[in-house]
Amino acid sequence: MDSWTDTLRFAFQPVVNLTTGGVAGLEILARPETGDILAEARRNPEIDGRLAVLAFRAAARKEAMLPLYVNVFAGTLADLGGLTPLHDAVRAAGRLPWEVTIDVGPPYTHVPQHALLEAIGSLRDQGFRISADGVGDGDVPLRLLTDMAPDLVKLDASMLTRSAAVRAMRTLCDQLSALLCVEGVETELQCGSARSAGAQLAQGELFAPPARLPAAEVYVPPRSTGLAVTPRSGPSVREFVRPAALLPATASAGQVRALFTGSPEVSGVLLVDTHGVPVRSVHRSRFLLSMSGRYGHALYADRPAAKLGDPPRTVGVDATAWEVLDVVAVGGRDRTSDDVAVVDRYGRCVGVVRLADLVRALAETRVEEAAGLNPLTRLPGSDAITGEVDRRIADGRPFALSWLDVDHFKQVNDGAGFAAGDELIRSVGRALQHAASGSTRVGHIGGDDFLVLADPEGLSPLAASVLDAPWSAGGHPVTLSLATVLCEPGSVTDHRQAAACLAPLKKAAKSLSGASWVLGRAGLSGHEILRGMAAETARAEWAVADPGKG
Repeated sequence: MDSWTDTLRFAFQPVVNLTTGGVAGLEILARPETGDILAEARRNPEIDGRLAVLAFRAAARKEAMLPLYVNVFAGTLADLGGLTPLHDAVRAAGRLPWEVTIDVGPPYTHVPQHALLEAIGSLRDQGFRISADGVGDGDVPLRLLTDMAPDLVKLDASMLTRSAAVRAMRTLCDQLSALLCVEGVETELQCGSARSAGAQLAQGELFAPPARLPAAEVYVPPRSTGLAVTPRSGPSVREFVRPAALLPATASAGQVRALFTGSPEVSGVLLVDTHGVPVRSVHRSRFLLSMSGRYGHALYADRPAAKLGDPPRTVGVDATAWEVLDVVAVGGRDRTSDDVAVVDRYGRCVGVVRLADLVRALAETRVEEAAGLNPLTRLPGSDAITGEVDRRIADGRPFALSWLDVDHFKQVNDGAGFAAGDELIRSVGRALQHAASGSTRVGHIGGDDFLVLADPEGLSPLAASVLDAPWSAGGHPVTLSLATVLCEPGSVTDHRQAAACLAPLKKAAKSLSGASWVLGRAGLSGHEILRGMAAETARAEWAVADPGKG
């Protein structure tokens, strides 16, 4: 009778980068032809550990470049205290441990957490990366998830209908310096939801089904228009990371040449030390040019490839796309096309970014920003502000959302003319921009209406600078009205609810005479009048001041 290893096959499913559209790695899935070996592995740590070794070996025979994801139950790690046989298999195959991510999966119930965390620490010391699998549909405790400090969190696609939870998980991932991956994506709608919620990676039938051979191509839906405007700091380098072609620092030029010849898609090779830290960067075209010259092969084939390389260009995994461009700009022009190595907090290479990916994304960002700008003031529209509101809600940050407009603006246009009215709007927009500081965002949502998003403590100086200014159009004095709703964490669920809280405050501000400012708090009734007075009071004071005009 055949043993379970004789009837065991493996399938490969790509993990896709949602920004570049490239394959970021391959998950290795056990596919037994008979029996339920996974159920046995869940009960027997020795079988599960052996299964991980067999999965890696199956992948190593078919794929020598892409990072690999190997599944292991949490209970297995807690029981075995690590995966020494897997580490030995990785070294024997000529791969590097940091090219392998351990997908730690549920169940976590009854798993000794201290033993699990010790095993994860041991795996990290060996160089493996850690992924927390089955989050959202499993039983992983939130405290354990933070203690694991994974490099990757895999979220079940069923969570995409709970967008606030996904955004909160993205925030947690940012705090843990982890990437967020959504599993089980089957439709373009789910893919769009994953993108809008901030996921950087995804996998599922939509991109490519599990297959006996690693997928050569994957389908990634194009980005839709109307995306939220990217923050001023620029997109994170994490969104553009591609798998790196890594070889030991001692590799010969012949080994590098063989890799380039067999993998035409590889643009460069990074030579790394025993800890995975890049020491030299070998650019494809410059290397092959040296090797193809007269006597090139005879001179270099058996010599260290490092002699034909350059110092690596590196950025931290938390860098922005703009910071990568700063790195590329340093040095000779002949290196502008070199891959830039992305390194973790230990200096180990986690992948590379290509200049073309960055330029394309930043250009798209600028086009999206320009499309959303008001042509009169060149300020962003409501989408930019509401998108930032949702991000602050997901981050659990307090904020003040304000609406500002010109009092009796139709009369301004009728009395002073449209040109004077337009100039007034431009002047108000410039004043708001000048008064804005730090994280304050100003938007022009049309006509004489503006939105201002600010931290609560930064609102009063801005309000004073704008409301105290002497405004006029065509020689006629003009006043402004301001309405603000303060939103504490948990008081609103999204920008729509914040806008609903702001609506009655706008009406209250417009009912006041003179420059007015009304302040309310989300979830609480009533409001404060910080500027202006009720119309009846204004008429009474005017009559007292000038009784002959009664």
